[in-house]
Amino acid sequence: MDKKILITGATGAMGVLMCKTLVENQYNVVGTTRSLTGKRASIAKELQSAGVQLVEMDITDDSSVNQAVAEAIRFLGGLDVVINNAGIGTVGIQEFFTVEEMHQVFDVNVYGVQRVMRATLPQLRNQGQGTVIHISSGIGRLTFPFYGTYCASKYALEAIAESYRAELAGFGIESCLIEPGAMPTEFLDGMLQLQPQDAARSQAYGDMIHVPQAAMAGLQQALAANPNQHPQKVADAIVDLLAMPHGKKPFRTVVDYTFLKEPVEAYNDLLHEITRQLYIANGMEGMLSLNQ
Repeated sequence: MDKKILITGATGAMGVLMCKTLVENQYNVVGTTRSLTGKRASIAKELQSAGVQLVEMDITDDSSVNQAVAEAIRFLGGLDVVINNAGIGTVGIQEFFTVEEMHQVFDVNVYGVQRVMRATLPQLRNQGQGTVIHISSGIGRLTFPFYGTYCASKYALEAIAESYRAELAGFGIESCLIEPGAMPTEFLDGMLQLQPQDAARSQAYGDMIHVPQAAMAGLQQALAANPNQHPQKVADAIVDLLAMPHGKKPFRTVVDYTFLKEPVEAYNDLLHEITRQLYIANGMEGMLSLNQ
């Protein structure tokens, strides 16, 4: 296979598996990372040894994204697939988040995706074909307490992906969302965990201030006891999607082996039909032509 793929967040736990799995399946892959030195240096070398080319990208900086995308296209000699994988998680009582802290999350999970799209779409549009895969979340469809800011960022990503799906179809660019459930990776350990910055807020919530951390510990224990819930399944889902004919891929794919899969899929099916009917009513059904 000669598909040329760009993956953001390549040195994160999920990104590493995606990169390695795609290379093993004969794809040409360039991954992005904030830095090739520092704490990610050993992971970067591991990926490079596996055949992944890496470029430095700060997804929160326009010029860095533009430069990294241009470099990736030069390395690959073109671009066929963009995988928006970079992300940051949060856990904590919603009131404790300042606007600045929420902005930090949206700057990566939402604005970062938009930066990458603006940098890559001219290439995909000019060649008249391409595939964009957004890594969303099961809790980008359903909201759980203590994950509100993260959920909100993934809800926003889902909305942006819906819009791109319709607006890019006429250029031959298909869009896909992958919605994983929680996975036992370092992503959970690296989630932004917030405590109140003043005593009044802390006292108002009483013992509830300890619940987010306890819930996170319980989640990690449950994941450790469920071998089927493994991040490799997300990488495998991407390989499966890319093997499908262009324009025939499902718009949403849920990857989960806990309790989320069936209800989220049922919700997605209902929304898919509502969306289709609304597009038909407004004479825009053709804008959904590239996804099932």
